[in-house]
Amino acid sequence: MNETLINLNAPASKSLSHRALLAAGLARGVCELENVLDSEDIRRTRDCLEALGAGISGQGSSLSVNGLSGNIISHTSKPVRLDVGESGTTCRLMAAIVAAGRGIFEISGRGRMHERPIHSLAQSLESQGVVFNYLDRFGCPPLRIETKGLPGGEITVFLEESSQYLSGVLLAATMAGSALTIGIGGQKVVSWPYVSLTLQVMESFGITPEVQVVREGMRQDVHSDGLDCIKPGAVRFIVRPGMFSAVRYRVEGDFSNASYLLAAGAVGEHPVVVSGLDEDSRQGDRRILDILRLMGAEVESGGQGILVRKRDLQAVHLDMGTCPDLVPTVAVMASMSRGKTVITNVRHLRIKESDRLAGVYNEISRTGCTCTLKEDGLEIESTGIPQGGTIEFRTYGDHRMAMSLSLYELAGIKVVLDNPGCVNKSFPGFWDEWSKVRRAYNISA
Repeated sequence: MNETLINLNAPASKSLSHRALLAAGLARGVCELENVLDSEDIRRTRDCLEALGAGISGQGSSLSVNGLSGNIISHTSKPVRLDVGESGTTCRLMAAIVAAGRGIFEISGRGRMHERPIHSLAQSLESQGVVFNYLDRFGCPPLRIETKGLPGGEITVFLEESSQYLSGVLLAATMAGSALTIGIGGQKVVSWPYVSLTLQVMESFGITPEVQVVREGMRQDVHSDGLDCIKPGAVRFIVRPGMFSAVRYRVEGDFSNASYLLAAGAVGEHPVVVSGLDEDSRQGDRRILDILRLMGAEVESGGQGILVRKRDLQAVHLDMGTCPDLVPTVAVMASMSRGKTVITNVRHLRIKESDRLAGVYNEISRTGCTCTLKEDGLEIESTGIPQGGTIEFRTYGDHRMAMSLSLYELAGIKVVLDNPGCVNKSFPGFWDEWSKVRRAYNISA
């Protein structure tokens, strides 16, 4: 097969789109947002802000947001109802934000959202006098929040389930009555880089939390971009009350959703060039570039984008606690590699849109590789590219499952997905980009 270079475009970052939209919604004045991801999850965040009174105009990737000036109020005895759909990010960040408001707010969703835990965040905010009432299953949405605002002082947040709890409290703390000092409890922290993105957005909108770490028994001030990871008890954040500024903000490309496009160059015969990514990004899923190199792929940067070319892929041992969204992509690549790949520290994948850990295990096992499901990860042993044929894969309604499993088309497998439309949750344009890959290989949809 002659080599054909495939040019692909990374979508806008979902994580940064959420955070920029929320900061703009809380800001005083009008913010202009560019390159916002237009997906189901982002629409849920937009809908919730509009339900709270923010004015948002524009369609697609360009939005104008007339913010709430930090005033979130339920003006009647009836609760403000917020439908988060299946967006875990919207749910967790919005729960913390409305807890800093005044009144009664109800958060509900659909699908697996009503099984996804939020009790740890609720416990933290209850120390500030916020009341959480669960309307069905204890510790999960749907829930009612009754609040008179956050008085400030000290609060402890636990990040063993999700770093989004801290991101939500950081955003909410800007509306507290006085400075809020946020400590980290528990035994471990998952997905820290997403908090770094929250801090980055807050700085872009005019509020810079103070960060202090414990070194040699003393607290020292540091800048957030110097924190590669955090340990419970060893770092705290101080946020003083203030309003986000009206700014113009452009969302960068998304390494999470670009991972499938980049991986296409690593497992297929044709190299890919993916444009729209910032190699200096704080996104944790930027690590996909390092993983591709570790597995043996050729990765180069240039003016046109990031080029990935196939080489013999090798097994790797990876702690993926900071980049769990990459696990489906890496697992599929591992099933096409030689040797035994071990993925650890991703227990929290069990509380995503699906039990993503079990889902990955079930589906890649269909290709003939030897896969073992562990409590906090996977072991995948393969002898290389699986043989062709038709495989009917389950997506579990999970966008990341659908996109990662599509990589098997480059192994000559006819991939049949039970719900290809679930990609709309985070990457509505995925099939348009993937069609460019299919054309290069003469694969019919």
